[in-house]
Amino acid sequence: MTSKSPTSSLYSLARNSLQQSITWYSSNRRHWNYPPNLELQVAVKDDLRILKAAAEKLEQQVIKIAAFGLVSRGKSSVINALLGQKILITGPINGVTKWPKSITWIPSTGKIQIELIDTPGLDEINGEIRANMAKEISQQSDLILFVIAGDITRTEYLALLELRKSKKPLILVFNKIDLYPETDLNSIYQQLQQLSNEMKKPLFSPDEIVLISAEPQPINLRIELADGTIKEEWEYPSPNIELLQKKILNILNQEGKALLALNSLNQAKIAQKNIARKTIEIRNKEAEEIIWKYAKYKALIVAVNPIAIIDIIGGLITDLTMIRALARLYGLPITSYQAGNLWQTIVKSLGGLLLAEIATTMILGWAKTTSAISSLWENPSGFTTLASTALAQGSIAGYGSYLVGKTAQVYLENGCTWGNSGVDTIMNEIIAQMPPNSIISRLI
Repeated sequence: MTSKSPTSSLYSLARNSLQQSITWYSSNRRHWNYPPNLELQVAVKDDLRILKAAAEKLEQQVIKIAAFGLVSRGKSSVINALLGQKILITGPINGVTKWPKSITWIPSTGKIQIELIDTPGLDEINGEIRANMAKEISQQSDLILFVIAGDITRTEYLALLELRKSKKPLILVFNKIDLYPETDLNSIYQQLQQLSNEMKKPLFSPDEIVLISAEPQPINLRIELADGTIKEEWEYPSPNIELLQKKILNILNQEGKALLALNSLNQAKIAQKNIARKTIEIRNKEAEEIIWKYAKYKALIVAVNPIAIIDIIGGLITDLTMIRALARLYGLPITSYQAGNLWQTIVKSLGGLLLAEIATTMILGWAKTTSAISSLWENPSGFTTLASTALAQGSIAGYGSYLVGKTAQVYLENGCTWGNSGVDTIMNEIIAQMPPNSIISRLI
């Protein structure tokens, strides 16, 4: 796969990010001062395996392309046409493909390793099994061919929305065009370009829609022989697949490394989030104790301190220390700088609640400072005012710290996917550096 220098550099960053994640999550050092939890180790075993598989996928550099769609849309025929031989069984009976099938495709260029995945019809397998299978295959795939054969049905539309939400690069393959008159074909093609999501954003650009005929219908020919008799023969036209082949190879030659990196990082992101979520669930009781402990510390510090500005600084330090303590409990690497960024994010997410706490702390802090100064002049009422102000300020500060702790749990459920080497950061950089007309740029 060829690639421009910036993409190659980001590919290296993706590799380093995955290796750092594997090193961290495989090390006992991530448990910090907490003893390893046997229940937790069992719970995250599969997620660690997925994390390692994501790194291996990046090293192997095999592009996985899955064909999705409803029954009888010609998914197997599309793959056969790309392969240039009829390997997969096709037929008029619905549901010929019962389980996913993978086949290696070596294009004529020979420069790209591709694995084509044929899937059962989205409306063929019932309920949860179908949903889980489709989700697993889509997560593994670097590029998806969504095969239709006419107007989009509601089931197809909803499936396309889900794939777009999961930020998967898509090519909409309009198959069986030999069955449509040119006027009808143009009308449907225009309608496909007008499809949009809930935000009225187009689902596809014209470049992402390819018209093909993977297995054209046979033509009945009447041939007049030399003796004047008429003979009927069936002619089987060659697949009209060149546009799709060219589209796929152009995408992979220009964006193949980026597609591999994005998908590997996305799988690692899911694994890290699962590890963090399971850790939070299993260590919830210990986390509650930490949050309440620091909420009490902050309340006490703010209550007894007579100087307003130190209330703010002391409260901030307490919150940052609590965030780092929670991260260590959950086995997540986090620096003081990252804890500070997370605190700022939490303040923004809580909006007026924390801003009100900070403002109230300042107001009451100045009132407490004034009362303290007054008490120095032996004003009897100063001590009463000081005590009541300190109690109110400490209660508000403690509650604010509790809110920070509970909100930090929500953000820490993402694992350490943020930060300079985090998978989210690298993924966003890859997408940002792709040209505007690339298929990856559509994922923004």
